[in-house]
Amino acid sequence: MTLLLSKRDVEDLLTVQEAVQLVEEAFRQLALGHVTMPQRTTIRLPEHHGLHLCMPAYVGGTVNALALKMVTVYPRNPATRGLPTTMGTLILSEPASGEPLAVMEAGLLTAIRTGAVSGVATRFLARRAARTVGVFGAGVMGRWQLAAVCAVRKIDSAIVYDRDERRAGEYASEMSRQLGIPVTAAVHARDAVEGQDVIIVATSAAEPVFDGRWLAPGQHINAIGSHAPTARELDTVAVVRSRIFLDFAEACLFEAGDILIPMKEGAIGSDHLRADLGEVVAGLKPGRERDDEITLFKSVGLAIQDAAVASFLYQRARARGAGVEFAFR
Repeated sequence: MTLLLSKRDVEDLLTVQEAVQLVEEAFRQLALGHVTMPQRTTIRLPEHHGLHLCMPAYVGGTVNALALKMVTVYPRNPATRGLPTTMGTLILSEPASGEPLAVMEAGLLTAIRTGAVSGVATRFLARRAARTVGVFGAGVMGRWQLAAVCAVRKIDSAIVYDRDERRAGEYASEMSRQLGIPVTAAVHARDAVEGQDVIIVATSAAEPVFDGRWLAPGQHINAIGSHAPTARELDTVAVVRSRIFLDFAEACLFEAGDILIPMKEGAIGSDHLRADLGEVVAGLKPGRERDDEITLFKSVGLAIQDAAVASFLYQRARARGAGVEFAFR
């Protein structure tokens, strides 16, 4: 029997702390060569302002998970249709036989695992004394991003900037209650950069959302919103000033405009890219080396994150009797 897991199941079965640990191990297995992960397939639908992505992966080693996620990204959905920007479905299979083990809602799973990778990056790249966070983007992604950063650092306060002031205010109220720290809405974008130890950029913007000259020594940036060669959330100045770490160079050099555009301009070369996150996690390459460095983690999202989290969700659902069983045959 195959297990069907809803969005509510995903939320009830997984904590952000667990997601961070799961994603960290997936990246370790990637660096150790225990992963098979083709480049994701992208269908762009410009007439509908949307993307359709298919992301398969097998994570071996201690994870042993085989999954395929289909996810759609429609930035106009919240305003025009009352639907989430990101929606998805994941199929988890048994690696030894190919049997379908579970089908699960993957919109929330994507938000959680994307937050989790920024938690991992913050753990390894941000200063240990980091206490303040600036967030760009008051959507679902931004919520899990902040929660994950708070799971790995003792954060005292956060500030969020969004072009929609109402949405920023709602985010601030909700996250203050959830995390037990003061979260305020920024009036100007600069407020979410200056004085912040960790900066989260989780928007649907295609152009830079802040001026790289505002950055100060010692800050860490998690940039996770853009995943197209012609779109970026960071300007060239911010990228040039940073030590750059990637979720996976092969993927980022295919679709991360934040990196590709400065490279095309000649502002940076491949030698500016310090390491993949998995290499840092596995101890193969160094992460932050000085407190005065500006570190940048750029992520386009990897299927290994989905596979590792989905395998855990399936096992916990079976243990707790969650979900609904159904038969394909």
